[in-house]
Amino acid sequence: MSATPKPPAASASARGRFHERLRHLAPSALRGLRRGIEKESLRVTPEGRLALTPHPEALGAALTHPHITTDFSEAQLELITGVHANVEACLAELAHIHQIVNRHLPAGELLWCASMPCGLPPEADIPIARYGRSNIGRAKTVYRIGLSHRYGRRMQTISGLHYNFSLPEQAYPVPGLGAANEAYFALIRNFRRHAWLLLYLFGASPAVCASFVEGRAHELRELAPGTLYLPHATSLRMGRLGYLSEAQDSLAVSYNCLQSYAASLQDALTQPYPAYEQIGLREGDDYRQLATTLLQIENEFYSTIRPKRAIEPGERPLHALRSRGVQYVENRAMDLDPFSPVGITAAAARFLDVFLLHCLLAESPPDTPQELGALNRNKQRVASRGREPGLRLERGAQTVELREWAGQLLAECEPVAQALDAAHGGERYTASLADALAALEDPRLLPSTRVLAAIDACGGSYLRFGLEQSVRNREALREWPLSAQVDSAFRRMAAASLADQRAIEAADGLDFEAYRQRYLSPERLRAD
Repeated sequence: MSATPKPPAASASARGRFHERLRHLAPSALRGLRRGIEKESLRVTPEGRLALTPHPEALGAALTHPHITTDFSEAQLELITGVHANVEACLAELAHIHQIVNRHLPAGELLWCASMPCGLPPEADIPIARYGRSNIGRAKTVYRIGLSHRYGRRMQTISGLHYNFSLPEQAYPVPGLGAANEAYFALIRNFRRHAWLLLYLFGASPAVCASFVEGRAHELRELAPGTLYLPHATSLRMGRLGYLSEAQDSLAVSYNCLQSYAASLQDALTQPYPAYEQIGLREGDDYRQLATTLLQIENEFYSTIRPKRAIEPGERPLHALRSRGVQYVENRAMDLDPFSPVGITAAAARFLDVFLLHCLLAESPPDTPQELGALNRNKQRVASRGREPGLRLERGAQTVELREWAGQLLAECEPVAQALDAAHGGERYTASLADALAALEDPRLLPSTRVLAAIDACGGSYLRFGLEQSVRNREALREWPLSAQVDSAFRRMAAASLADQRAIEAADGLDFEAYRQRYLSPERLRAD
């Protein structure tokens, strides 16, 4: 049997165009990159179990606080930074938010360090997030009730880190809204082609508490009583036990342009889906979901990356995209780094800058349904088997060994890292790339390997590992300085958010059903 042909690296002409695009970016454009972080974390008891307490009032109103809210569960915090011109400022703000949260958690509670959840109670006892009695607050809760019926509450307790990334106008080949959209969708297509590399390098969820899969079929192995794993897994969060929806698999979303992407979502947001019609909209006076469509709202669409645009109050995200174009991309492929007190290191953030810029500059041909299928298979292989020696991935009509393809991609990233270092000063971007190359050469350096080694040191207990590491992270945050000015500013934000929620509730003039129908009206999805 003949050997599989070795796939070529990028052609000489493609490399030439890549370097020309990179030279087009002046240092001011590279310094104009912006990033922000959204980080989810579960609140847990001193025993490593999911906290069943309400969102702490001292942290403000989850509905209206600009930096501290909740995700699916009342026990699942979402910590949000602003937009920053450099990695250091972004991570400093993320650290401040963590410090404030730790100061105001109920006695003994911790932030769980990992993406895969802690010890979970029975499904029905996982508390869904609550946002008050306003129409918008009720809608947010009903949406989450819908998620629980569609996917189960356990799946929704998985936590991740979203890295939001935006480009300055100088990064577009030509100025204008169309050029911005074209540039972002080119980036998105390449990100989806190569997102498996992030799962390999930064995946940190190779094991899980047995409570997460209780009553579900799975292919995990027992590492020790109460702990399940896959020996070569990198990210169970991104695999078949994580954010996976058979219903959404039927969505053939094209990322070739904003128009095709928006049309795909329009159908999913407006056409009834039989399985969800069976769930029903209401049971008496209680709502079971916001809608019976395949997607209740835009945020339900699971993808490793999404085009985004800041919305006005009451505006639908799809309307904002169609009317004003893509403003930034949301990278959703990152596991929490349990060994970092804030869930991500500065080196990882800099690597993401390099990787995302490479995705922008490299050739990005249109996607096809066949390619989209291969991309999903590659993602699943790396999530569940990424450290398996000799693992091969699909690339066009051929297969290529993961390590070979990863080495080619990292080599292509080198001039990007050098350009970013030249623009910012120092060698921190090239150092982050060197870290990635070292992990490629020595898989013992990968977070997924380190997590399994740490679990082994805890007697094979995922819960014990997570609890002990969460305590270490809390103590590290306590040792970091926090100025009185920052503490005072967050106290004012918490008080203002509570007042803002009361004002929203007092101003409501519609009954909830009228509000729901108006918000979900297909007309609100169209561009102006």
